[in-house]
Amino acid sequence: MRPGSTAIAREVYDLHMIIFWICVAIGVVVFGVMFWSIIHHRKSRGAEARNFHENTAVEILWTLIPFAILIAMAVPATATLIKMYDNTDAEIDIQVTGYQWKWRYQYLGEDIDFFSSLATSREQINNEAPKGEHYLLEVDNPLVLPVGKKVRFLFTANDVIHSWWVPDLSVKKDAIPGFINESWAIPEEPGIYRGQCTELCGRDHGFMPIVVDVRPQAEFDQWLADTRSAAAAQKASATQEWTLAQLMERGEQVYNTSCAACHQANGQGIPGAFPALAGSPMVTGDIGAHIDIVLHGKAGTAMQAFGAQLNAVDLAAVITYERNAWGNDTGDSVSPQRITELQQ
Repeated sequence: MRPGSTAIAREVYDLHMIIFWICVAIGVVVFGVMFWSIIHHRKSRGAEARNFHENTAVEILWTLIPFAILIAMAVPATATLIKMYDNTDAEIDIQVTGYQWKWRYQYLGEDIDFFSSLATSREQINNEAPKGEHYLLEVDNPLVLPVGKKVRFLFTANDVIHSWWVPDLSVKKDAIPGFINESWAIPEEPGIYRGQCTELCGRDHGFMPIVVDVRPQAEFDQWLADTRSAAAAQKASATQEWTLAQLMERGEQVYNTSCAACHQANGQGIPGAFPALAGSPMVTGDIGAHIDIVLHGKAGTAMQAFGAQLNAVDLAAVITYERNAWGNDTGDSVSPQRITELQQ
């Protein structure tokens, strides 16, 4: 365990070290007495076993001493736990939702909502390229927080149980479907803080990192403004005309980020687990059925509903890409306007 970067994280660290050294002292005393007894009363020295039982004083002593030690540990531990569960007076509320295998961050009251996915390339994962400094610990969209503000996190999940863990912030909470868990943090220093999902949530559990970008207040305010502007521009782009080439280029990026983990970069899928898209009747057949399964998923399978995860442009692009990549060559092009109409 490391001290962390918040006051509560340091308090947890100090508590951990206090309990650790108490356990070390107990271990030294217990094993010291045990080894001394073994050596001092060994048979080679002529020691003989003594028959005795029921020493009331000793029994009272070995009851009171552990009780006192437990009370000494419980008092600071309880005080720290009370602080950890105090979510009042938060200045920012963020809902964190776990998906297989990405995180969704919704800044409540700020009209900001985005997904954060693994940014490590498939080439690195497949040992086809040198691994970067932050291999499997980098994302496309980090969670951005301001320095010195109390942030309340609301954790839930869309599919299976996940767990959001950033050790430097001393936050580790399960994200459970249909249930809300809470935690909080007050970042004290600007910087990048990394974490991971710590619940075994599926085959790509190890590809679900967390990156928190803590910025000074002025930079955070600018990020809020830029993010809102980018969202508005993204919404406006859905009304523009997109060529097949443009959709294919963007669709490949979206596919590699959101789909390749299951269906593989070459569209061949994983036999017995995830179907191939190359040459698939679903992909090369009726375009309406293809759009429907991407938007709404398929019940009883691992196929998620991406209608709420991707914007209209990205949905149109990835469907277009799937229908024309890996030799599918249908020539079909899906417009963002069509996706928007279907979502209304």
